[in-house]
Amino acid sequence: MAIVGASGKRELARMRRSVGIFVGIATQLLFIATVWPLFWFLKGHSPAAAEGNLWWDVPLALQFAVVHSLLLCPWTRQRLQPYISPAFYGCFFCVATCLGLLAMFALWQPSSTSVWELHGWPRVSVQAAFALSWCGLIYSLNLNGLGYQTGWTPWWHWYRRQPLPPRRFEPRGAYLWLRHPVYLSFMGLIWFTPDMTLDRVLLTGLWTGYLFVGSALKDQRLAYYLKEAYRDYQSRVPGYPLMPWGPLARVPWPGTGARRPSIAAETGASRGSPARRWPAAKFRFFLPLR
Repeated sequence: MAIVGASGKRELARMRRSVGIFVGIATQLLFIATVWPLFWFLKGHSPAAAEGNLWWDVPLALQFAVVHSLLLCPWTRQRLQPYISPAFYGCFFCVATCLGLLAMFALWQPSSTSVWELHGWPRVSVQAAFALSWCGLIYSLNLNGLGYQTGWTPWWHWYRRQPLPPRRFEPRGAYLWLRHPVYLSFMGLIWFTPDMTLDRVLLTGLWTGYLFVGSALKDQRLAYYLKEAYRDYQSRVPGYPLMPWGPLARVPWPGTGARRPSIAAETGASRGSPARRWPAAKFRFFLPLR
């Protein structure tokens, strides 16, 4: 019986590992399959032949924002920890995000009402800005760790039977100038369209509001994980350029002390010298919170 029991456990472990490998690969394929329709959806469209039901578009746009924020919430991760292995939470998040987007693409109701339709050099300029926003998004995601966004990095460490190393908080590149370059790039994707229809106005308005709210929530989430290291970062770097006040401007905190030089002066960017990084702070996104 002991031999049979041991053999059964090994077989169960092999089955679980096979399922885990399938889940990781399928998640990455789903992510790739979602990016292409996302590109065309955000690119915009000419006015439709018939007016769609814009009230139907409201919950479609909001469900993505709500699910996206809910799954990133520390409280949600705590509650799902007994059911989803830390190595697979990133995959779970990626799948939920992709399915929400694909459902929105399939069910979206286009509008026949045109708000603006650009031609000539204004159209070319807006299309170029749209392409640059994609470049900025990819660049920013790579700085922030694209493998964490898609679940690839924690899954890959699970696949290689290696522990997931702590992510290091080392602002660099665009993150030395603003806290949310990913969200700013995505904002460009929804605003820079040469064909603005009424349904696109609805999407742009809802998602722009979500991006600002989501940025503030992200600041709170990172301050929860990183404590003083992120509070110090918030006091030096604005969430977005030209933000004079509010949670997305520079946020002073008691540990800041005396007024410090601007980030450009401190990093040496204004002098063309190599940028200096903040002292590294370690944190784990995929471990139980205590």
